[in-house]
Amino acid sequence: MSVQAAKDTCFSARQTLRCPGGRVLNLAVPQVMGILNLTPDSFFAKSRVAGTDDLLHRAEAMLTAGASILDVGGYSSRPGAEHIAEDEEKRRVLPAIEALRRTFPEAFLSVDTFRASVACAAVAAGADILNDISGGTLDEAMFATAGRLQVPYILMHMRGTPQTMQQLTDYPDGLVLELVRYFRDKVAQLRAVGVTDIVLDPGFGFAKTATQNHELLGRLRELQILGLPILAGLSRKAMVYKPLGLTPDAALSGTVAVNTIALLNGARLLRVHDVAEAVQTVRLVSSTLIPSSP
Repeated sequence: MSVQAAKDTCFSARQTLRCPGGRVLNLAVPQVMGILNLTPDSFFAKSRVAGTDDLLHRAEAMLTAGASILDVGGYSSRPGAEHIAEDEEKRRVLPAIEALRRTFPEAFLSVDTFRASVACAAVAAGADILNDISGGTLDEAMFATAGRLQVPYILMHMRGTPQTMQQLTDYPDGLVLELVRYFRDKVAQLRAVGVTDIVLDPGFGFAKTATQNHELLGRLRELQILGLPILAGLSRKAMVYKPLGLTPDAALSGTVAVNTIALLNGARLLRVHDVAEAVQTVRLVSSTLIPSSP
C-alpha cells in the first residue's frame, strides 16, 4: 500500500447510517439535520415550536428545503438551562415524534435526549436515531439502551451538565487531544454493547470557551482519524454571533460561514435551524471543493 493510500484509508469515515426498517442514510454527500425545539427556553427564540400544527408546518418546510433528518428535543441544553423532569421531557417529545412519523413516514427522525428511558420511548414512537449531548455520562443506562435498540447513536463531547459545563473548560493536554481520547474510549464502550452506527459530535459550545470552539473548528478534520462521520452543530451559537457583536437572530450569515469551514474540514452532518441555507451551502461546497467518494 502506498503512503497516500494508507493516509486515505486512515481518514476514511463510514458513509452510511443504518436505521430501523432497513432504511439507510447515505452520508457520501453531507446531509442536513433540521432542529425542532419543543422547549420554551431554547437560546434561539424563533426555533421554539408552538403546538402540533406549528411542528408539522416547520417539519414540512425543512423537508421540502432538503433536510434529511429532523431532530426533536424537549430538554434545553443551552448554558444554564433549567433542569426538567423526565416525565415532562416525555410529554413534550413523544406526541411530536408520533405526529411526525405519521405525517412524514419517509423522514429520518432523531431524538435529542440524554435519558435512556426517553430514548427507548422515542424509538418506540418512531424515532430512528439517538442524539445524546452527554455521551452517556448523564445516564449510565444510555449505552446499553442504544445497543439494545440497534439505532444509530450520535456521541457528543460535553463535561458536566448544561447547568455547570461552562465552568469545566480546562484541558491540560489540549482540547483536540482530549476529544480524540474521549471519542476513542466512548466508541470502544459503545461497540462493546453492540452499537454499530456511531456519529461523532465535538460539542461546539459545550464545556468550551470561544477560543477553544474556534480552534476546534479549524482542526475538525483531525477527528477523522477515528474513522467515523462527524456532525457539526454550529447554528447561530455564541461562537458565531458574539465575535460579530450580534444576537442569535442576526447570525445566519455567520452560521453559513462556519458551516462552510466545517464541511471543508470533513463534517458529514450539519445540525441547523435554517435548512435551506445549509442545503445550499452543502451543494456548493460539495460540487466545488469536496472530492467525490470512490
